[in-house]
Formats: sequence, structure tokens, C-alpha cells
Amino acid sequence: MEKRIINPWKWQDERGYAQAVEVKQVEGTLYCAGQAAVEADGRSSTADMKTQLLLALRNLEQVISEAGYECSGIVRLNLYTTSSAELFSHFDILRDWVARHNVRQALTMLEVKSLFETLTVELEATVVK
Repeated sequence: MEKRIINPWKWQDERGYAQAVEVKQVEGTLYCAGQAAVEADGRSSTADMKTQLLLALRNLEQVISEAGYECSGIVRLNLYTTSSAELFSHFDILRDWVARHNVRQALTMLEVKSLFETLTVELEATVVK
């Protein structure tokens, strides 16, 4: 796989994402459903945003890993949250996770009225290898 990052500016680097990602010679593409803070038994978390974000990231990692892909192959990440302000107060968690996994992804974040049951954040990814 060949990946090229397109960043006409520098400011997005501090925020942990790319303006665009071009991918060539892909061996496979994995489209992940939205991963949220749902426990292994199917119970939705009632925890705070920070705790839900950490669990959603762990769930995303597990799906990617079990499919035989790596988090570094994420090229698109969509974040849905019920509170942008609250998510931004924990954005360092996402930035650190992205850096730890060497992810360079196009990123979109949307505030939504609600998510399933008690969930406050959901991550949807496209991964290539």
C-alpha cells in the first residue's frame, strides 16, 4: 500500500489529522461500523465522556485487529458526539491515541442530537492495508 498525505497548511498537524489521504495499491479495505462505549456483553456505558471515549477507542482497536488490519492503516475517521465541547475537553486522548498508532487520517467530527441509549461518542473508521 502506498499512502500520501495532503496538507496544504500546517495547522491541522497540531490537531492530529490530515486534510486528505490518497491511497494506492491497496491490498484490502475495511469499513468499520461506528464503535462506541459498548461493553462485551452488549451493555451501553453510562460513564462520562472521557471514559466512553477510551472504551470506544479500545473497541475500534479490537475490531481492526480481529479483522487482520492495523490502526496505522486508518485513512478516514468520523467522530460523532452528543457534546462537541465535552469531547474537545478530552481531545488530547484522541490525539495521543492517533500518535501512538501512527495514524494519519482525514477526520470529520459531528455533534448529533443523540446516539444509541446512553452513548455520548462514536467512532467510524475506514482502514486499508
